[in-house]
Amino acid sequence: MEEQSSYDYDKALLAQLERIRAEGRYRDFTELAREAAEPPFAIHRAKSGPRRVTVWCSNDYLGMSRHPKVIGAACEAARAMGVGAGGTRNISGNHAPIVELESELADLHGKAAALVFSSGYVSNQAAIAAIAGALPGCLILSDAGNHNSMIEGIRQAGCEKAIFRHNDPAHLETLLKKAGEARPKLIVFESLYSMDGDIAPIHAICDLAERHGALTYVDEVHAVGMYGPRGAGIAERDAALGRIDVIEGTLAKGFGCHGGYIAASETVIDLVRSTAPGFIFTTALPPPVIAAATASIRHLKGSSAEREAQASAVARLKAALRDCAIPILASPSHIVPVMMGDPFRCKAASDRLIERHSIYVQPINYPTVPRGSERLRVTAGPFHTPALTAAFAEALSETWRALGLPLARRDAA
Repeated sequence: MEEQSSYDYDKALLAQLERIRAEGRYRDFTELAREAAEPPFAIHRAKSGPRRVTVWCSNDYLGMSRHPKVIGAACEAARAMGVGAGGTRNISGNHAPIVELESELADLHGKAAALVFSSGYVSNQAAIAAIAGALPGCLILSDAGNHNSMIEGIRQAGCEKAIFRHNDPAHLETLLKKAGEARPKLIVFESLYSMDGDIAPIHAICDLAERHGALTYVDEVHAVGMYGPRGAGIAERDAALGRIDVIEGTLAKGFGCHGGYIAASETVIDLVRSTAPGFIFTTALPPPVIAAATASIRHLKGSSAEREAQASAVARLKAALRDCAIPILASPSHIVPVMMGDPFRCKAASDRLIERHSIYVQPINYPTVPRGSERLRVTAGPFHTPALTAAFAEALSETWRALGLPLARRDAA
């Protein structure tokens, strides 16, 4: 009997990669070595050799990864406890620094307890699934703009879901009324949306939640450390901390470290701790990372200097780009989307900026943003000086001219 030929796995996988390339959404990774002593610079390890570039797309928004207190805490913890956690929280990984960090996070958000995860993605995925899955017949009401990690958490919960139009309380109210008062309901949304930079109407959503008997779950990933008198996020800034049932955040952006967390009541935290596979079966974060995050949070609770410097840099950047008629999406936050609308033009602009101007801004394409809304997502930090901002605006202007890209109408700014 003639032997059947085996399936050509490489051919199938390469065909899929070719489809991704043809759509203009193949992702090239730029290799960088950040300079802790001189932010916002990094060494770009290009084929032509290493060279210094200015980074304009970092999520280390306040530069806290480089702060002497943060680095010092990490080094001290590494010397005292080593660089590994030793296991999951259930098996030898529940070290003292992580318990201390959770106490800091609970205090930051005005909640009874907190729980730390290996990343912000995992905290959303695990917590949403665990909370909704524990409520028989739960309906999850999700903002249409929610992050993939929240979408995955909703999927894993196995509950019925309803999607409300982005930042649209009226549509949310319609869905809540349809669900009925007696049914358990969980509203999940973000305080600050990372690609457009827009901000949720938190009080309006909380009003609806209270009126219709729903729990609220807010993702503050791009806001913690950044907003509020102590850096607790948009909910703190807007005096809404006490109205939110579950607050999710990250240690990897405003706080400059690594990991994710939720803060909530003791009952919610105990439930997630006891049932979420993404928590139970994952090695705990190592002591140096935990100690660094704790130091960062404590510093930002008492210091507004970093937030004020960053806000000034963002205002300066937006003004400079508007003066050059670079098309930016208006936003009330620190995120500045430079709109391209085409994946190939977006990649070409990013390539020209780094090759001609030694400026690094990563192109943002589908599936991170919808097709047709490709962009450069620009973030300014405390270390972006007026001179760096002027150089960046000029580099973007040269890139726009060289690639024949449309400018914004000056009367629209």
